[in-house]
Amino acid sequence: MTIPEPYRLFFYLFSTMAFVGLNAAYLVWVERKGAARFQRRPGPTEVGPAGLLQPIADALKLLSKQVLVPPEADRTLFRLAPVMVMAPALMCLATLPYSERLGARDLNLGLVLVFAFGSINVMAVMLGGWASRNKYAIISAARIVSQNVAYEIPMLLTVITMLMITGTMNLREIVEQQAGGFWGGFWNWNICKLTANPLMPVTFVIFFICMLAETNRAPFDMAEAESELVAGAFTEYAGMGFGVFFMAEYANILVGCSLATILFFGGWQSPIGMLPSGHLWFLVKLYALIFTVVWVRWTFPRTQFYRLLNLSWKLLIPLALFILVLTSAMLKLF
Repeated sequence: MTIPEPYRLFFYLFSTMAFVGLNAAYLVWVERKGAARFQRRPGPTEVGPAGLLQPIADALKLLSKQVLVPPEADRTLFRLAPVMVMAPALMCLATLPYSERLGARDLNLGLVLVFAFGSINVMAVMLGGWASRNKYAIISAARIVSQNVAYEIPMLLTVITMLMITGTMNLREIVEQQAGGFWGGFWNWNICKLTANPLMPVTFVIFFICMLAETNRAPFDMAEAESELVAGAFTEYAGMGFGVFFMAEYANILVGCSLATILFFGGWQSPIGMLPSGHLWFLVKLYALIFTVVWVRWTFPRTQFYRLLNLSWKLLIPLALFILVLTSAMLKLF
């Protein structure tokens, strides 16, 4: 039986929002527990067994708070910014395939749409800081723009390198190219295709670093920088206004790690050809990358802003350009 299109779209919208909400709630718990283990302390323990109900308590606390607008703020933009920061992440997730049959839309230009929607996130955070009329929020917004401009360039260069290897912008086709039949496995994943790009692992590392910077995660969390800018661009937000920005950060982490899984780690393809592929493999790879994001946050201290920009302009961009030229030469020769 064919499901009518309006019902199908509603189902995927509801499923995506539920997926983002659950991940935003319990990735906070994972992060707090992970931080506690790295720092040799117990973490949340009081609300529910092992603190598992702590995210629900936090959500109820945020929902019970009044949404305040500063007197001198631009009221329209101040209220619009949380919506603008959350909507692009939901649209990006709608373009991602999680298995052969699980995905909201199979788009030929899915990769382009992910980056097109993702660019709106920067503008939304910038508007939130600027509309607050708070000096700390405005400084943070300026930092965010310069940071994202700097790190979008090497990220796009790595994506262009992947496009040269795969020859398509369709995310489902990129995953299918990494299948190897019954005897296939992880050696067919793009990260192992050293004949097309001998520096493919380095390409992934560049992509991963840029993803951390684009999602404003430590050690590149200049959007918040509590020790310098109070709460950064979100200083004047309270209640669910602040909560939506918080959810959007984890939604963007989901998008970035999902894209890395598709481009480098075979998507839903199993690591051993004899094992069946499916969405469970996609989730295993996705959450392994998310755990790495948490691991990096609680391992490395926040970098200085100028060093952050120097890392991109002086190291990542030249290295990504070199890899792009090397890949084009390898493809031309072999």
